[in-house]
Amino acid sequence: MDDTYKTISGISESVFTEKRSKFIAIAIPVRSVAEIKNLLEQYQKKYYDARHVCYAYMLGPERKDFRANDNGEPSGTAGKPILGQINSHELTDVLVIVVRYFGGIKLGTSGLIVAYRTAASQALAEATVIEKTVDDEVTVAFEYPFMNDVMRIVKEESPEIMEQSYNMDCIMTLRIRKSQMPRLRSRLEKVETLRFPEDTSV
Repeated sequence: MDDTYKTISGISESVFTEKRSKFIAIAIPVRSVAEIKNLLEQYQKKYYDARHVCYAYMLGPERKDFRANDNGEPSGTAGKPILGQINSHELTDVLVIVVRYFGGIKLGTSGLIVAYRTAASQALAEATVIEKTVDDEVTVAFEYPFMNDVMRIVKEESPEIMEQSYNMDCIMTLRIRKSQMPRLRSRLEKVETLRFPEDTSV
């Protein structure tokens, strides 16, 4: 599995006008469905006078958690074209909202699809795309005399130390790029007294 994914670094906006209908597109980096719900509420309040506030989002490195919403537009004319643009830019952890102010002239289904697709595409084109790594975490426990052995592995493999505590047992939570985790784990397993107390990978 590829352990990198593409997302955007910050919010970007663009405005597109078609036959007097105004489309305001906003692309926002997101991490969870709860965050998306909050954002949608905020934008629906902000653009309370708009005819439609349509959106699509994609979450997670595997890009399996996604949704498209037409918000009253004919089925498949708004959310799907927005989601299509997120897909064609190969992005995830992103929400694209397109607000439509109706200009009095109907666009028809094909016109709507093109308009929503163009608006979403423009907002994503304005965004700065960044690449992130898919990381895994592991928690290890070991006796204090073996601290040097563990720290030597940590120094050589350079995972990020998320938390550590030194009581009777030393406990450390490490985060590292997914593809490097098997090597880190196999090296740690060789340290005397070391165990994985919260092993969720089994």
